[in-house]
Amino acid sequence: MLRRRRIGKDPIQGRELLRFPGEEKDRFVYRRGRRWSRWLKGSRICMVLPVLMLLFFGIIHLINVSMSFVPIFLDDTSQSFLPNWGQRGQLGEGQSSYPTDFTRGVIPINCHSHNDYWRRIPLYEALRYGCTGVEADVWLFSDELFVGHNTNSLTRNRTFRSMYVDPLIRILDQQNAANDLASTTLSTAPKNGIFDVDPSQTVVLLVDFKNDGVEIFPVVSEQIAAFREKGYLTYFDGNTTVSGPITVVATGNAPFDLITANSQYRDIFFDAPLDRMYEEPSSSEPTLGDQPLPLPRPRTSGQGTVGTTATSHFDATNSFYASVSFKKSIGILWGGRISATQLQLIRGQIRGARARGLKPRYWGTPSWPVGLRNKLWKVLVEEGVEYLNGDDLPAMTRGNWGLRKHWGWV
Repeated sequence: MLRRRRIGKDPIQGRELLRFPGEEKDRFVYRRGRRWSRWLKGSRICMVLPVLMLLFFGIIHLINVSMSFVPIFLDDTSQSFLPNWGQRGQLGEGQSSYPTDFTRGVIPINCHSHNDYWRRIPLYEALRYGCTGVEADVWLFSDELFVGHNTNSLTRNRTFRSMYVDPLIRILDQQNAANDLASTTLSTAPKNGIFDVDPSQTVVLLVDFKNDGVEIFPVVSEQIAAFREKGYLTYFDGNTTVSGPITVVATGNAPFDLITANSQYRDIFFDAPLDRMYEEPSSSEPTLGDQPLPLPRPRTSGQGTVGTTATSHFDATNSFYASVSFKKSIGILWGGRISATQLQLIRGQIRGARARGLKPRYWGTPSWPVGLRNKLWKVLVEEGVEYLNGDDLPAMTRGNWGLRKHWGWV
């Protein structure tokens, strides 16, 4: 008799289906091949998906970058609309600019352009980024002050007068140009500073005395006479310190005793030693418990020491900056972090300087890695450092030292 086939069910128990020789082995190979094929397909998908995502976001990024150039090629209305505006004999003659446009739109920032004379365009580049402090190393030879990092780099045409004094005089003369509309008020009003958005902002001209400070001091005083005659200098009148467009600060081998010799008038101020100003931070700030705080080691030469004694007093009548080498005073940031001891030392030094009316400044801070540099800048500003000292002006004046942000899709 014929048996009805059981479709979709297992063979009846106790009965074996008829199989040909080798059929069982073929079935095992077939099942293993199907599993291998499924694994390959899955792995390919896992590999292809990230590549497709990278391609997608890469295309979006290229579109963002290319679209950013569209205004350069298409949006040129400033040049196409009345291209001769302000020129002689044309509409708006004499109205295309203001006399004070040199720093129009530049926001002054308390940053110090370290070794400013090394820049491609000394002085002007720092002012363009809004820096309110520039530095010139001066060497005295043949009654002239030459600017350079060492004697081998000096040249006849790079002098303190030609690189800093004369350019600053020209800028300030333009910012204080007389006119028939305000001639009466200009004669009595305070002098305008370099920055148009904040005319009261002073610019620090830090003069680093590289060789004999006693001989350099009178020459610097003589060469800044042009500022003095036009009322452009910050000065001490015997009672108070009057702020002006330019504040001259002497550092390096500058002699403190000569700076303070005249008790009735002075217009050169000292770069005081920040490491001698430590004051215990307030109780609300973290402390070191019972561990004694290491006091700064006294130095016998260099910045902040020439002409000083153990009882020398530094305040806003004789000094402006209070500076020190970060590495020598605070130490190395091991592991890319500021220890509790180092942070308390920073706080105590800043506290002491500000209590004396001075502007704390650290030079020689780490410049690499960039992440460590930015982190330290952020900490110093938060702790009260009033002037950041650095070489990378674009980064230093950006102010946002966190992770870089991309304002596109990626």
